[in-house]
Amino acid sequence: MKRFILAATLAATTLATPALATDIMKMTDSERDIFRAEIRDYLMENPEVLLEAINVLEQRQAQAEAVNDATLLQDNAEEIFNDGVSYVGGNPDGDVTVVEFSDYRCPYCKRAHKEVAQLLAQDGNIRFIYKEFPILGPDSLTAAQFAVAVLLQDGPEKYREVNNALMEMRGDPSEAALSAIANDHGLDPVALLESMKSSEVMQVIQAIAPLASG
Repeated sequence: MKRFILAATLAATTLATPALATDIMKMTDSERDIFRAEIRDYLMENPEVLLEAINVLEQRQAQAEAVNDATLLQDNAEEIFNDGVSYVGGNPDGDVTVVEFSDYRCPYCKRAHKEVAQLLAQDGNIRFIYKEFPILGPDSLTAAQFAVAVLLQDGPEKYREVNNALMEMRGDPSEAALSAIANDHGLDPVALLESMKSSEVMQVIQAIAPLASG
């Protein structure tokens, strides 16, 4: 009967080493049971090995995500920063660009909305780009469609006003609620409710989703 002695690195490298992998495949069932028991005993006696492995994995994942993000930015820079449609606020000529992908139904987005407004008021060198990213259901999409319709039909200043109103809205974006917002800001609710259903509005929203999800 073979006795398997585990070094500190064995548990982490067994399946990654071709030679060891081949030996494992040749084990009998009883030998494999002993081998598994040895691994378990080692890990129970040295649980810090698991934490070290998890830390290494998290570092590698963070590095991979950073590379993916950088690649995404490089490959889609024009669509992210200069698509010619998205709302651009703050200082259009600012030396720092902040891009926000946001959902009107997201409580964290609502909370951050005021903080972003304060930041833009305090720092005059930020170019702020807002992109509609409705991912929390039909109401999110409805609100985003209405906002984009305002942007396309009435321009960026009215969009900013409506964007603020939608972020502050507590109820559902019903036709009555959206009509009230339109009326409050001197807009044509009938035209906007019709325009928000257009293919042009959906194309704007659909073009943003891949940029946010990567």
